[in-house]
Order: sequence, then C-alpha cells, then structure tokens
Amino acid sequence: MNTSSCFMRHVRACTHHNLSLLMPFIVGGVPVGWVRREIGLFLGQEEDFVLQDDCLILAPPHDAFEPRTVALWKASCLLSDFHGVPLHGEIYPVLQKWGDEPLARIDRAAIPWFGVKGHGVHVNGYVRRADGLYLWIAERSKDRRIDPGKLDNMIGGGLPLGLSIEANVAKEAWEEAGLSAESVKGACAVGSLSYKVEKMKGLRNDTLFIFDLEMPEGMTPTNTDGEVGSFILMPARDVLALVRETDRFKFNCNLVLIDFFLRHGVITSNDPEYAALQTAMDALRA
Repeated sequence: MNTSSCFMRHVRACTHHNLSLLMPFIVGGVPVGWVRREIGLFLGQEEDFVLQDDCLILAPPHDAFEPRTVALWKASCLLSDFHGVPLHGEIYPVLQKWGDEPLARIDRAAIPWFGVKGHGVHVNGYVRRADGLYLWIAERSKDRRIDPGKLDNMIGGGLPLGLSIEANVAKEAWEEAGLSAESVKGACAVGSLSYKVEKMKGLRNDTLFIFDLEMPEGMTPTNTDGEVGSFILMPARDVLALVRETDRFKFNCNLVLIDFFLRHGVITSNDPEYAALQTAMDALRA
C-alpha cells in the first residue's frame, strides 16, 4: 500500500509522541500535563515551580486557584517570549479530565507548552440525498494562526473556561456557520476522540467532542466571525478521497472525518485499511 495515500497516516500524524522526552506536569497534586524536558528544567528555576522526582510541580506560595493562575500566566509570558509565539488572550481551564473542577486558568496558546488537556467541539454537517451523503466542508481563512487555508469540519472550536459542551456547540455554530441555536438542537452527540501529538512546541493533549448534524436541503452555512473563507457541499465519497490522498484538511479534522466515514459506512469492510482503522479509532474513542 502506498503509505502517502492512506488513512492510517493521519492517525499516526495525530498520535506521534515520545513521553520519555517529556516530564509530568503537576498542579494541586494532580498530574495534568507534560512539558518538554528542557522547558521543565528552565521553569524549575522559577520561584513558583519545583522539580521533584523528574516532575515539574506548580507550587506558588499559596497553592490555590488564583495564585496558580497568576503563576501560570507569568510562566506563559516567559515561554511566549522564549518561543516567539504571542499569547491568544483566550482563557481555558486546567483540569485532568472534562467535568473536573478546574485547578487554574491558562491562555490557549500555552496549553501545548504545558501539555495540559485541551477540549473542543467538532460538528459534521451533512445532507442526505438519493445518491448518498454529502458533507459541508469549511475552508479556513488565510489569516488563521493554525493551518490557514486548510479544509475543516463545518463547525469546530475549543472549549473555553465557563462554557458547557452544548453551549459551545451553539456558540461556534453561530460564529462559524451562522446557524442559530435552534438550528443545531438536533445535533447528535456521537462520542469523543482523544489523542496526544508533539506539536506547536509542546504536546497537544486533546479531546474532541464529536457531533453529527443532518442538515435540510437549502440550509447553507455562512461564516460570521471571519474564521472561515468559504463553505462547499461535497459528496462524502469526494471528501473521503481528499482525506485518503491529500493533506488538505487541518490535522485533527482527518480523525473526525475518518470516524464519520466508519460510522456511516463510507469506509466499508472491503477497504484494505478497515480493520486497522477500526482498531486505531476504537483506541482514540476510549
């Protein structure tokens, strides 16, 4: 099989990491992430951090939510200068798993630098026609920080502090696709995908909450926040070919689409990668 034209390469691209090159990051006694070893040694010299048992521990004098947040902010500013990457100004929770009480706040840009959990929502917008399924595909604006101009799911976005999954679906649906909260009430939660990948000068340690939204004929997504350049409705078989044969999609959207193809029978048991994909995707769904 030509490995440059297959689905499994996307799974490998989203799961490549070597934890032996990283050290655990601990907040409030809870292991919440991973930092590159050289970054851990660098931050271990700062007053709010301690190196212990090959772990980087956030330990401000008053170990509580606000002091941890302040300490993380100072460290994030240091790393922003070190990496030459500006902070986003978007605030996300630091937690071990979704549903836990947040231990601190962190700027979105710093999430991979500390390898803490990032959460997001992705919505597959599809139309059912006599000749099969069609998918609404977004093309990311050329000025996006990450993967400008790449193809994307119809709706996708990170989960900031203070929003539920459902509230964030409604928020992103309006911002990215101009769809009202009423329009996306029928979005069906179909599970989650979790992966770790060395990326963005650290570790992307993400969980994506996935939804399917069957769209009626005539309902057309329209971007409102400038993050999407255009939308196109494509036969699912053509989207499948793009995923298999190209790198046109934002890296993690390939996982979301492969999951969709398997669940809806677009990738069938006759495909030579079917069994390997089922096993790999089951591991990401766990």
